[in-house]
Amino acid sequence: MENYTYNILTLRMEGLRVTNTNKYPIFLFLLLAYMFILIANVGILILIWKERSLHQPMYLLFCNLSVNDVMGNSLLVPRVLSDIMVPPSECFIHYYECLVQAFTTHMFGTNAHTVLMAMAFDRYVAICNPLRYATIMNGTMVMKLTVSAWGVAFVLVAILLGMTIRLNRCRTLITNPYCDNASIFKLSCENVYANNVYGLTFTVVLLTASIGCVVLTYFKITAACLTSKSKSLNSKALKTCSTHLCLYLMMLVSGFVLIILIASPSTQSTGRLRPLCLTLFLAA
Repeated sequence: MENYTYNILTLRMEGLRVTNTNKYPIFLFLLLAYMFILIANVGILILIWKERSLHQPMYLLFCNLSVNDVMGNSLLVPRVLSDIMVPPSECFIHYYECLVQAFTTHMFGTNAHTVLMAMAFDRYVAICNPLRYATIMNGTMVMKLTVSAWGVAFVLVAILLGMTIRLNRCRTLITNPYCDNASIFKLSCENVYANNVYGLTFTVVLLTASIGCVVLTYFKITAACLTSKSKSLNSKALKTCSTHLCLYLMMLVSGFVLIILIASPSTQSTGRLRPLCLTLFLAA
């Protein structure tokens, strides 16, 4: 019967596949993680806003990650939490809410990469060209980097979802604990070759640009530290770059695992690992 239903607005979610025994511990874990992420990021924003000594390019760019975390988690996690307490047979979502959730998910991931690329550029200027740092990383440059990071992410994700919205749907089951582009266009019985090509190109270009930018930046930073005999420069590079690099690597690894699990056939094991990797990605 499902193959004969077209463009129905009420979709059924697969959910997290939790049992009655472990659904409460999982719910509590995700709730505490969400509260921690929310409080930590809001606290960071308030601290940077009130402390004038932190009104520097590095911290102002970092604010974008906190805003991104708050928006991404607030629009995604509460829905996942509510679905845990609902029997799988009663887990439904409206099509337009699913689109908003998918847009949020992809916007969150894409924007995290673009913001971290902007932060890598800031660290490069600070370590490799410290005398001109104040001139290059002025308020205008910080604003340009911020707008570019959000703007590029918005355009790329808008095209991604726009290509999916045009498709007619003949299925109603979202085989995922949350909505994303792949789970939505899989509802269609039309040819989704263009969607797969753009989605793959989108992912490859984003990751190539992101990894290439970070690798090149840190290669030049490392070269500058090796050629310099200044202990203060090396100490500054270690303090300011280690946190950024660890955060980037955590996001990159969890993102790669999540992409592999989404692309792989839906099995019981992958179904359980997807939400875990998503939580790690959100926490990063």
